[in-house]
Amino acid sequence: MCLAGRSFIMYDFVIIGSGPSGGNLAYNLSRQGAKCLMIEAGKFYRKHTFPRNEADASAQLYWGGGIEFDAEARMAFLRARVVGGTSIVNQCLLDRFDDLVWNDWQARTGVDFFTAEKMAPYYEKVEKHLSLHTFSAAERNRNAELFTAACDQLQYHWHYLRKGQSDCAHDRGNDCIACLSGCHRDSKQSSLVAYIQKAEKAGLDIVAEAMAEKIDVNKERARIFVNRNGSTEEYYSRHLILAGGSFGTTQLLLRSGFGEKLPALGKYFSAHPQYMSFGIFDEPVNSHKGYFQTVASKDAAFRQKGFKLENVFAPPISLAMLFNATGKEHQEIMRNYTRMSCIEVAIRDDNTGVIRVTRKGKLSVSKPLTDADKQKRDAGLEAVRNILVASGAIKIIQSPYYFGLHLMGGCAIGTDAQKSVVNPEFKVHGYPNLYIADSSIYPAAPGINPSLTIMALSEKLSEQLIKH
Repeated sequence: MCLAGRSFIMYDFVIIGSGPSGGNLAYNLSRQGAKCLMIEAGKFYRKHTFPRNEADASAQLYWGGGIEFDAEARMAFLRARVVGGTSIVNQCLLDRFDDLVWNDWQARTGVDFFTAEKMAPYYEKVEKHLSLHTFSAAERNRNAELFTAACDQLQYHWHYLRKGQSDCAHDRGNDCIACLSGCHRDSKQSSLVAYIQKAEKAGLDIVAEAMAEKIDVNKERARIFVNRNGSTEEYYSRHLILAGGSFGTTQLLLRSGFGEKLPALGKYFSAHPQYMSFGIFDEPVNSHKGYFQTVASKDAAFRQKGFKLENVFAPPISLAMLFNATGKEHQEIMRNYTRMSCIEVAIRDDNTGVIRVTRKGKLSVSKPLTDADKQKRDAGLEAVRNILVASGAIKIIQSPYYFGLHLMGGCAIGTDAQKSVVNPEFKVHGYPNLYIADSSIYPAAPGINPSLTIMALSEKLSEQLIKH
């Protein structure tokens, strides 16, 4: 149910944010009979109402009209503003974390359940709930075939990706690049499809296009101040769950004055900086057709060096923004759209970023690259060049810009209240009824797509809340 007016209901749980964490928690708590409210800043679209073209999708589904930048205007961030969060606009690629991540995270945080064995039951619950598909050779498009053939020639290891999807109707002419603007078939296992629409049937209330601006929390209740259509509304709950992601959750806590009591608030931000390179071929590649992202690197040497490669592409407007050219030169590049292959480097960056708010409460993010980050980037770009040359590209274009889709940290989890914001029970230090399990609690970059683990951690928090 989507609420239209002011509410004086005392909810069991108010959940701010609707991405993989918020959706999972809303579903699990609502189906157990808890009275839950979800608050989301973005609009509420269904499969029949998602924007039908890239220009409208960028303007309507993202913060900043499509793109945000760090304080130095060097790194761009892509962050969805819509019911379902970033799961609406990503590819829903779902992988478990490996021992490298869990060993690192346990050493940093002291959290004893950060092991592959102890997290396995929560991964299994999420995986059982979702419809998952691992791609095969027959589903590769020409871009993927060029990538895998060159990797084989160079002895780089690769693998088929696993995606959350049910029926993409590829055999009936659908191209999955369209679902970057929201899936029109309810096939992609976004938070909307996998959890929120099911939670609605269990009684979840949803307030969309409502910006949570401040919270006031004590031991008995939480009070949430929301700006909606220019007016302030108030909502109340016994327990409050923040699920707005790295930027949204951290910003709300900072705006609410929690920085004075939580010295680690806003620290340890990382983003998997991504760099795209293009090969131009003398024949059509049609990288935008079919399943446009089916393979990626799976090379132990790459993992140790701190980067991975993915075989990706982008719709024309987004892709056009990646080239440092104007006028005729830019037109000549874009005329090659159907003859381009594309490979992306994503690095496991240092968690040295800082999230702050200005006096007016606006986000200000500092994310400089460290020397180690630059070494990982350069090693990854060298591997990309090797692949593009081996695949027969007649020209190689490396975008000078880089961006982050995986926004992590700001409210790191840990046992030390001086170095973390959330304790191992997902409670904000000093606040027994204020919880976080979204990507903001990540203590460092995993180097692996973060969505599945966000859901697994939220599954663990759900179990904890239901028991108590």
